[in-house]
Amino acid sequence: MSAPLREVLTRHLPPPGSASLHRGGRTRDCSPLTWEQFFDENRTVDGTEGPVFYLLHGGGYSGLTWACLAVELSSRIKCRLLVPDLRGHGKTHTEDDRDLSAERQVRDIIGIYKAVFGEESEPPLVCVVGHSMGGAMAVHTVATNEIPNVVALVVIDVVEGSAMDALGGMMTFLRGRPSSFETQEKAIAWCLQSGATRNREAARISMPSQVVKADDGKYVWRIDLTDTEPFWIGWFQGLSVKFLSCSPPKLLVLAGVDRLDKDLTVRTHFYYSRVVF
Repeated sequence: MSAPLREVLTRHLPPPGSASLHRGGRTRDCSPLTWEQFFDENRTVDGTEGPVFYLLHGGGYSGLTWACLAVELSSRIKCRLLVPDLRGHGKTHTEDDRDLSAERQVRDIIGIYKAVFGEESEPPLVCVVGHSMGGAMAVHTVATNEIPNVVALVVIDVVEGSAMDALGGMMTFLRGRPSSFETQEKAIAWCLQSGATRNREAARISMPSQVVKADDGKYVWRIDLTDTEPFWIGWFQGLSVKFLSCSPPKLLVLAGVDRLDKDLTVRTHFYYSRVVF
């Protein structure tokens, strides 16, 4: 990457070790943080003006996964953030929390948008952002064209090829996780030690929403992801072609270009700009 381009892309990023990324106090502090430290209210962030960032979390996580990003975004631009707990996750409870099919989740995501912004006389500009399962749902949702004024689609860490390849080992991975934790602090410590995140503040705000207190006093996973296995293929199959066919400008963020599948490799080579950090 050229020096001028790198400067443009990183100009507004906080420096390494920035205090804005470590509000948590003691270096080894694993105490839970609350949503009030990151969001203005349960519904939206920063008032009623500006474009909307619709942030969709990954499987097993919650809207609080985006807490640190929400603080950074809202401190840099005037915007609104719609950050739901998807069906069966966090504090969202439905009549059928087990139905995590792509079709059901897309209806949920569209319904949430309409409930929040459906009565506005002029629909806001919307940037739909999704991580992992949420990235797949972002693609499926934008492809319906039922959310108006979508000006950007951002997909993080998921492409069809690598996701489909990983499904065979997913059950082994899930069963290898601890089934319970004695305290929320120990759940947060595991989150950091396992590499789920390297950001202590992110772990302290997001991990407590991923577990619930059981009758025996221990903390267990809010959602049993092994129960979602019947839906995995539906989440990811055909995702690359659908992503490429979505009309808004698109950004795909991956850990490495080796994760691109055939459809993405061919199309991005000829029609898209590829930036490697």
